[in-house]
Amino acid sequence: MSGNQALGCAIFGYVAIVDDETRLIDRARDGDEAALSRLVESYAPRILRFGQKLCGATADAEDVMQQSLLTVMSHIGDFRGDSHFTTWLFSIARNHCLKLHTRGDAAHAREPIETAERVTTPSRLAPDEAVSQEQLESALDGAIEALEPSQREVLVLRDVEGLSAPEVAETLGVSVDAVKSRLHRARKALREQLTPWLEQSAPSAACPDVVDLLSRYQEGDVTSEACHVMQAHVDGCPQCAKRCHSLRGVLAACNAAPVPALSEDLKKAVKEQVRRSLRRQRG
Repeated sequence: MSGNQALGCAIFGYVAIVDDETRLIDRARDGDEAALSRLVESYAPRILRFGQKLCGATADAEDVMQQSLLTVMSHIGDFRGDSHFTTWLFSIARNHCLKLHTRGDAAHAREPIETAERVTTPSRLAPDEAVSQEQLESALDGAIEALEPSQREVLVLRDVEGLSAPEVAETLGVSVDAVKSRLHRARKALREQLTPWLEQSAPSAACPDVVDLLSRYQEGDVTSEACHVMQAHVDGCPQCAKRCHSLRGVLAACNAAPVPALSEDLKKAVKEQVRRSLRRQRG
């Protein structure tokens, strides 16, 4: 298969996905219960996770999820397929999260979920003490909560939701360079917050900033020469090897962040709200 043929197949596949998503939403708007159920099952959990990471309070995250789905249903005609559907979807969810935080009323003030407990880190672990997945997930949530908002949203979109750097830039309306700069700072802050959970020793003052180099390597911004230099240092420096290992552990934990399961009651509530909204639109 030629390069042009491969590109054509890739584009065709992308268009097919966009068409499938658009048809699904159109069917849901027309009252197709199966389509509405599939819409909620497919997108609501990811929007809820995104809202939990950005908004903090569970009630706020659920509000963002419901409002985002309503906006998608109401404005699907505005989606032209120029970007990935998930990019558009997370742009909508982010806007609702920002609106929620700027309303100024006490009912929607930011109330992080058990932030004090999750940000608190333990004393350094004994060498033979293992960290459970539940402990790491809780500590990770607290560390993400502690990030500056601009860093938090970049890290969540890139390392939790898996958008590419250009997609994150489009979602946030900033440059790719700005995304990468915030992302590197966020990753370093996250690793430092989780250090007591992941590593036991500190590097010497003469060590290079391998964490920053590894983060930039993840985004394709490190030359092969710099990569070889970094690898050679890491191979001979146990402390920096642990630092690299801990950052990889942080990124893996972000990537593996569980998608929340929606209760049947919440699913019913979301569907009913969508139905009411659609009835109002139809007059």
